[in-house]
Amino acid sequence: MWKIFPLVCLMAGADAMRVGAGVRPSSRVAMSLQFDETAAMAGDPNAANYRKLSDALKEADIERRKEEEEAMAIMIAEQEKRERRAKKIETMNAIPDDTPAGAVSDFMYRDGVTEVLDQLDHDMIGLVPVKQRVRDIASLLVIDKMRRKLGLDTSIPSLHMCFTGAPGTGKTTVAMKMGQILQRMGYCRQGGVVVATRDDLVGQYVGHTAPKTKEMIKKAFGGILLIDEAYYLYNAANDKDYGQESIEILLNVMENQRDDLIVVLAGYKDRMDKFFSYIPGMSSRIGNHIDFPNYEPEELVDIAKVMARELEYEFDDQALPVLLEYIRKRMDLPFFSNARTIRNAIDRARMRQANRLFIEKLDPSSDGSITEAELKTFMVQDMPTAAELEARGDSAIVE
Repeated sequence: MWKIFPLVCLMAGADAMRVGAGVRPSSRVAMSLQFDETAAMAGDPNAANYRKLSDALKEADIERRKEEEEAMAIMIAEQEKRERRAKKIETMNAIPDDTPAGAVSDFMYRDGVTEVLDQLDHDMIGLVPVKQRVRDIASLLVIDKMRRKLGLDTSIPSLHMCFTGAPGTGKTTVAMKMGQILQRMGYCRQGGVVVATRDDLVGQYVGHTAPKTKEMIKKAFGGILLIDEAYYLYNAANDKDYGQESIEILLNVMENQRDDLIVVLAGYKDRMDKFFSYIPGMSSRIGNHIDFPNYEPEELVDIAKVMARELEYEFDDQALPVLLEYIRKRMDLPFFSNARTIRNAIDRARMRQANRLFIEKLDPSSDGSITEAELKTFMVQDMPTAAELEARGDSAIVE
């Protein structure tokens, strides 16, 4: 250091003379001084400690500033909250106690909730407890909206649901109706329902599950994600099963993004109860557990009428008793699926009717013309029968 000091002094002296002459000092002096200081520290055994101390002081200063900023942000947020509450109290005090929020019927009709509920009654047979629960949820949303109109405190209720019941009891249909109600009430941006199973959510190798689950969540965002047979997500016999990762992602979304996505789990009641025993955090995030009972035989006949009406068919009076007898027999056989089984019966009736008309109109004794009534009517010979089930035995389970 002392060897280069005379050179520095000479350069500094030269710059001092320039200052006296009104000339700005050369920047080379500062660079030289800085360079010499660094070079000098290079020979100091404590140079590394100096640098560590300097870095530590800088980090401490940064952390201190972050803490101060966070504290300031909290103070500002609390102040804004107090101001909003004070303004709200002032507004509420200015509103007379007898000020009406509006008529319930107005909200029901204006938002289209009544239309959806009426359609639910019209399209779905039976399911009285399920329909009542849907009405309870709709009533809560309507009253909540009326409270908001007057500035009263409200909080979005937990709208995640669990539908339990046998196949064909209307779980997907009710989920779609709920989506329409929530969308019209403003609780979700769109009323669509995305149906998913384990295959849609769980990958087959490491790193594959998270992208699949997030992709399905992205598709359902703003609406409802219906996970059918949700208990297959968890495999208690395999600790390394990838379904656990999918469940953790769903739990996080259900808790932190419940304003953007409503999750509906569906499946058999006993299996869903067992699933919740393994994943207690899932059950606690679901505010609505709805059980779908099996249909009675007479209700299934009414469902057949609805399905036929939607396809612009109708039943001959003698055909309905045959269908009722078939349903009673079919309910005692394996793999009965309520409305799905009825849909299959309607499809077979359509094929039999088409084959019957084809043969009749090709008969030489017929003129070949077909009336509208013939095209629309199911006759007794078109119906699957209980006698056929008895004759087929175990093969009837495929129907």
